[in-house]
Amino acid sequence: MPEAAAHSNQDTLHGFLAHLRNERQYSPLTAENYARDLRRLFELAGTTPLDELKSHHIRRYVAQLHGQGLGGKTLARMLSAWRSFYAYLMRDHQCKGNPCIGLRAPKSARNLPHALSPDEAVRMVELPTNDDPLALRDKAMFELFYSSGLRLAELVSLDLEAMQDDIKAGEVRVTGKGNKTRIVPLGSHAITALQAWLAVRPALAKDDEALFINRNGGRISARSVQLRMKEWGIKQGIASGVHPHLLRHSFATHVLQSSGDLRAVQEMLGHASISTTQVYTHLDFQYLAKIYDAAHPRAKRKT
Repeated sequence: MPEAAAHSNQDTLHGFLAHLRNERQYSPLTAENYARDLRRLFELAGTTPLDELKSHHIRRYVAQLHGQGLGGKTLARMLSAWRSFYAYLMRDHQCKGNPCIGLRAPKSARNLPHALSPDEAVRMVELPTNDDPLALRDKAMFELFYSSGLRLAELVSLDLEAMQDDIKAGEVRVTGKGNKTRIVPLGSHAITALQAWLAVRPALAKDDEALFINRNGGRISARSVQLRMKEWGIKQGIASGVHPHLLRHSFATHVLQSSGDLRAVQEMLGHASISTTQVYTHLDFQYLAKIYDAAHPRAKRKT
């Protein structure tokens, strides 16, 4: 790509990311995801100016990426980012059309989210802390994931002062996707674990705001949480790779199995559409099917 075109694209991208953060109130992580998808568009377009791209160009790019092994979900996300970018160009940069309108990504099989069994989930949160401050922190984080179904970004952004009030009220207030705030119940085991962590936190803290801090006293990063959870999963003898979203899936699945209240699970997860939450009804059916196969005399196969 000529240097002038590349420079122009980067300037436009910076303006778009500022628009996402300041006007649409997107998180830095979401804005960076948009940036990654748009850089891929710039690579595919090469020397063709962005305002000269047509639908057949975008269709060809999607076919190229699909041929390289990208799945339907990834391509749908990319198309959504490109579509939003062109809407911004039309509004602020006199672009005459949006070449992504009406285009759809190839369909791919819908993979159901994996969830831990109730026994595995309990084993994952009942850590042997031995009064180790970092282990106490990890136990509090994991209990909070499983108790309230938080996203990783929501957990690492929690602040100490607000959380102290939330613990007293038996709830946790989080700001999720789209800068939307929701209040989620806080379980008794999570409250106990958080209180134990707060008792040792002052000895490590350099960051006065963050609820969860790293060994150096600053706010813990999302990557650190992922690594600690993976390490603990191995120590606790859980075969499947454990990650923060797995505890969120487990929270949703187990609450739905116990209550059957899909709308309540939607509210607690912070899903904008109930169709996103309905995937857990399929998980619930799989669980019930296993129980049926094991217990019903007419379901058992003849040997």
